[in-house]
Amino acid sequence: MDLKSNEPFWLVKNGVINSFPSLRENAVCDVLVVGGGITGSLIAHQCVQDGFKTVLIDKREVANGSSSATTSMLQYEIDTPLYKLIEMIGEKGAVASYKACSQAIDQLGEIAHKLKSKAGFIKKDSLYFAALKKDVAWLTREFEARKKVGFDVKWMEADDVLKKYNLQKAYGGILSKQGASIDAFLFVHEMLAYNVKKGLEVYDKTELANVTYKVRQNEVTLNTGAKIKCKKIVYCVGYESATMIKEKFVDLVSTYAIVSEMIPEESRKYKDILLWNTADPYHYMRTTDDGRMLIGGEDEEFRNPQQRDSLIGNKEQKLLKSVEKYLPNLPFYPDFAWAGTFGTTKDSLPYIGEHKDFKNSYFVLGFGGNGITFSVTGMEMVSNWLKGKKHLLTPYFAFGR
Repeated sequence: MDLKSNEPFWLVKNGVINSFPSLRENAVCDVLVVGGGITGSLIAHQCVQDGFKTVLIDKREVANGSSSATTSMLQYEIDTPLYKLIEMIGEKGAVASYKACSQAIDQLGEIAHKLKSKAGFIKKDSLYFAALKKDVAWLTREFEARKKVGFDVKWMEADDVLKKYNLQKAYGGILSKQGASIDAFLFVHEMLAYNVKKGLEVYDKTELANVTYKVRQNEVTLNTGAKIKCKKIVYCVGYESATMIKEKFVDLVSTYAIVSEMIPEESRKYKDILLWNTADPYHYMRTTDDGRMLIGGEDEEFRNPQQRDSLIGNKEQKLLKSVEKYLPNLPFYPDFAWAGTFGTTKDSLPYIGEHKDFKNSYFVLGFGGNGITFSVTGMEMVSNWLKGKKHLLTPYFAFGR
């Protein structure tokens, strides 16, 4: 399945960073990570840190799937509002999920610091604003729910939003003191390079062809003919998991994004804030670390890559109109436009855990707008399981929940 199209900004901006060989000889390891995107690189980072002999494979070049198409808005807010999630799964699981995403942002910052990363990790505030007057009622309810459980939030009236951000057609919103952004594509390469020095083996253009699941270990056959014997497999394959797992558990969605030409002076005004709204589908805006503006949204049901890609021009124009609506004085001249595919679940939570059809294996599938932060939580969960420990979020992220 093709997960991106056209020219994602990050892929062009960074070019070829590292190249890895394909695996053509048999190998043995403790943990095999399948998928070399942001999720797989995070899981591999944790496994190496925990002392497990780890091999990572990707059927493409690393980070060339969703991680090159992501807009990398790092938020603790889940696509389902907290008050609704509490109604759906109970307060314990809902609050724990939100707090895990909040902690994940700080954990990513710690990893970036440890790696001396140049991927532009920057902490930012996050403004979730009402796109329609009627949304104010439930958005204030969401504000109270977050405030009650201890999140650092402030309610901003429409006049306050206009004065501080020059944001038009915003009818009030929740200002949160927890958010960030990063260049996920570059960050993946940095993590892999760091861990290769510590013993991680990385192979791209290496596709899993077949798995023989045994009692104590699995034997993986690759498209190259080589075999890998491993104690555990961690599948970090994102939305392609929909073709692996029999039951329907995720809906695929096409999403679109555009990045402006460099406008350093104007972008500086918004460098410390993530902007997103209550529209359905919602729009979001942020700056890049090289002085551009990024806007994304216009999501719709995914049908096939061809149809998704054919809409890029039309979606670009709609995104430009949203810029004109909310930030009419911003000189936004598009430099890049692209499409990607992501998944949504019934509760906006990820699927992280075991599946009955895959022995000695875990899936780490971060869906929705929190894919990266969910993947950080997945690091902790997989680490616990490999050490025989339990994790609070296991039942809430489980298949069949």
